[in-house]
Amino acid sequence: MTARLRLEQCGLGAGKKARLHRILYHHGLRNGTALFLPYDQGLEHGPRDFFANPRAADPRYIMKLALEGGFNGVAIQIGLAEKFYWDYAGEVPLILKLNGKTEIPPEANALSPVHASVEDAVRLGADAVGYTLYVGTPAQEEDFAQFHVVRRDAQRFGIPLIVWAYPRGEAIDNKGGRDSFYAVHYAARTASELGADVVKVNFPHPEKHVPPAYLSDLGSQEAIDEVVRAANRTLVLVSGGSLASDEAMVEKAAESMSAGATGLIFGRNVWQRDYDDSLRFVAELRDVLAKYPTP
Repeated sequence: MTARLRLEQCGLGAGKKARLHRILYHHGLRNGTALFLPYDQGLEHGPRDFFANPRAADPRYIMKLALEGGFNGVAIQIGLAEKFYWDYAGEVPLILKLNGKTEIPPEANALSPVHASVEDAVRLGADAVGYTLYVGTPAQEEDFAQFHVVRRDAQRFGIPLIVWAYPRGEAIDNKGGRDSFYAVHYAARTASELGADVVKVNFPHPEKHVPPAYLSDLGSQEAIDEVVRAANRTLVLVSGGSLASDEAMVEKAAESMSAGATGLIFGRNVWQRDYDDSLRFVAELRDVLAKYPTP
């Protein structure tokens, strides 16, 4: 098992350290691990994501699930934060997503425009902000430029910056795809290089075709080990992705935590099902996190 980063190893200022400590040790299992509930899919994918469970279209349903499920935080866009978060302010940490896009335009030149500010996050009582960074997109120059502004403001206000590091674009598609080991490994390193405090990545698939330097017989545990290592002193969250079964997701969650990840960020895998079944699955994930406390 890889040693998990402690906050004092992450080079954080007082404000960022205080907020991350509150997230990791005052919520969830309170053991230094994290389980986040993302709910930005209504913008990113549209209402179709709620067809499997129509009740999930109501943000109040999600906020209640985040509280009763013992999540360390909920990640939402500013419109929902303005209208729905105040009912749960202080009870569930808020991660305010600062950018986002619809899935309607083609992803060849993917860019997630900024539509909220770090100041908005402070006003709303958020404990962190989230930024989607498309690694490999031809729109990289613009993406990096707007990320620079967000990073500077997060540093100035002492707010932790969580980066959704998503490989995207034709070049990525031609090098194994967005969840290949190459793409996820590169994304984790990129987020670290650009100044993320926490990086969210998909679980890597080492069996997918990749550039020659990456051709190897790595297993899934070795691949996620390398991804976490690539993030250096940046905390890592691993998403549920599109794995087929609960058993597979729990297995990958355990491998992620064994690799030294700080926690998990599961959205549709949780709320695209009946409420009681959601809580049952969350309990399985919490059982995994309980085995990997951070000193």
